[in-house]
Amino acid sequence: MRVSKLRAEVERARYAYHVLDKELISPEALDSLKKELFDLEQQFPELITPDSPTQRVAGHALAQFRKVRHFSPMLSFNDVFSESDFRAWFERVENYLGRPLTDAEKLQRKSALNQRESAMFYCELKIDGLAIELLYEDGVLVQGSTRGDGRVGEEVTQNLRTVEAIPLRFLPPDEVAKNLKEAGLNPNRYTLTPKRLVVRGEVFLTKREFARINREQEARGGKTYANPRNIAAGSIRQLDPKVTASRRLDSFQYAVVTDVGQRTHDEEHIFLKALGFKTNPWNKLTHSLQEAIAFRDHWGAHREKLPYEIDGAVVILNDNATFAAAGVVGKAPRGAIAYKFSPREATTVVEDIKVQVGRTGALTPVAVLRAIEVGGTTITHATLHNEDEVKRLGIRIGDTVVVSRAGDVIPQVTQVLTHLRTGKEKPFRMPDRCPVDGSRAVKEGAITRCGNPRCAARHRESLRHFAARNAFDIRGLGGKIIDRFLDEGLIGDAADIFTLRAGDIAVLERFGERSAENIVREVEKKKRVTLPRFLFGLGILHVGEETAIVLTHEISKSKFLISKPTDILRVFQKLSIEDLQKIQDIGPKVSESIYNWFRELRNIKLLEKLEKVGVEIATEKLKALRQRRIRLRRKSSKLKGFTFVLTGTLKTMSRDEAKEKIRALGGDISESVSKRTSYVVAGKEPGSKLENAKKLGVSLLNEGSFLKLMQKMRYIGDTLVLPDVSEKE
Repeated sequence: MRVSKLRAEVERARYAYHVLDKELISPEALDSLKKELFDLEQQFPELITPDSPTQRVAGHALAQFRKVRHFSPMLSFNDVFSESDFRAWFERVENYLGRPLTDAEKLQRKSALNQRESAMFYCELKIDGLAIELLYEDGVLVQGSTRGDGRVGEEVTQNLRTVEAIPLRFLPPDEVAKNLKEAGLNPNRYTLTPKRLVVRGEVFLTKREFARINREQEARGGKTYANPRNIAAGSIRQLDPKVTASRRLDSFQYAVVTDVGQRTHDEEHIFLKALGFKTNPWNKLTHSLQEAIAFRDHWGAHREKLPYEIDGAVVILNDNATFAAAGVVGKAPRGAIAYKFSPREATTVVEDIKVQVGRTGALTPVAVLRAIEVGGTTITHATLHNEDEVKRLGIRIGDTVVVSRAGDVIPQVTQVLTHLRTGKEKPFRMPDRCPVDGSRAVKEGAITRCGNPRCAARHRESLRHFAARNAFDIRGLGGKIIDRFLDEGLIGDAADIFTLRAGDIAVLERFGERSAENIVREVEKKKRVTLPRFLFGLGILHVGEETAIVLTHEISKSKFLISKPTDILRVFQKLSIEDLQKIQDIGPKVSESIYNWFRELRNIKLLEKLEKVGVEIATEKLKALRQRRIRLRRKSSKLKGFTFVLTGTLKTMSRDEAKEKIRALGGDISESVSKRTSYVVAGKEPGSKLENAKKLGVSLLNEGSFLKLMQKMRYIGDTLVLPDVSEKE
């Protein structure tokens, strides 16, 4: 009969497309077959059957939904978000069962019939959809219902009939047997034609359909939907099935409630597919905790490639007997867990609001947050952009806020939960003056800037100087990256560099987790620094590398224990300007600059903050320096009384190596040229020091002459005789 043939062909095409992911005929051709079947059934109504493809769309809207009781409770899953919590869940299961379920023991089970039964977990993608229960009698769909409260749901059979992925009738028994055999299962172990079969699954909307529906809503001037799950849930509960049909819902089935001979959860999926149901092809058997973790992490990184939304993985004990023995805790099975991805929205507390100065002088308020994981990244900072945004949010220090991050977007504070206020929250207002140099702040539209145009540039350069090779030597933290961190509000001073978190960096455009971790790892390594590098990195006016070394030599003579930044503060606050001028090569300007720097409140706070974030002085290096000074003094004093200034780039050695040679022979290094300078060594592309030397009549040496000087010095009696190497350039 033509009608039965048409039904079989339409069902064959449906099964191939939805279950096997194959297109046997084009959608247009399939529509033509459905049209012919519909016309024949209209001509001969007595031939219409409940499982006919034409019955997917019922003709009449319902007045209300009937309540139906589930055959067993439809439980929900408890959630975990981290690996440690996931492992803790499994440990609790083992403790409850009173016996270990280790990977090795599961794999060595004597009763395991095959590798499938020895698998520890069955892992499923957790689709963001609506749970349903389907009842089949004699192989035909007779009832479909929503989860409801887990015990009683709403009957939505007419609406579920419109979902093409849900079969209205099982495949013939011989075909079911063939499918089971091809999947590696013995058909004789199962009831292939159960009188009654209850299965459960999920109804969802694909991303493409979600976009299509929202486009149509916009075209009609209607309100767009927030997410696919809302549409799926709303569609299933439409009283008019025609509306449901227009939404083009999809569905996967994942559980067989009826006992048909299955021993594992994996077998249930194979059995469902053999009957003609659509199951998720990405679900997977895993044999260890680590494999289950890898499954979840893989799809956390690749979920954007899926045609539907998922929010994690469901991990289930694969052995049904073990799963049943684990029982239920609350409203969730103990033997399964929803191992979710990190949420894209989370709540946290604003611990402070700081104002950072960017490279253009813009003053940006930044929320300092109690550490929270959002989108897989731990966040501690979020920019508040400007004063207008602070007012719009109505945010206060101490507020509980919602932090959102979608895709690779930088985390944003999107909402303040004012109902959680205690009365201790503090209002925030933008400062009238720049926090860096105290200049008056100027409002330019929505942006507030420091009124001193040079402030931002000097601030930026001071941070670059702090991280430079000759100072703290923080590799990977170049000028452009420092500028970016300034603009994003991640750093406001040098101490903030040591509070950087990988999560705050990784969310920035053009940064990834690896580069963020590399920066944080490098910063952590440089918390311990030598005293000369520390002093030079502070950027004190007139204190260059050599002056920092001179000051270190002076400090090394003292009995002070130097291990923390505030120890240095204590030393220098006890020195007067006169005391500083007694130090070799420290003139009036330099001594005054040093004296003032260590008494300025902003600098005192910086040193205290550097100590608080864990910066230490390498005391063993300081001890070594003391010993080295003694050894050098004993080794040679040939250049004692001679002062050198180096400028430009040397070919055969670095400037540092040249300085070491001079010091090894008892000579001194100076950063600036004066009448007391003995020689200026000029390399390639010398700076202004060369011109100063010429004006003062100081002897000049090129690189070759400098090397000749080092090699051919000799004494006649007690007098040092130098070769004629002076270059009148």
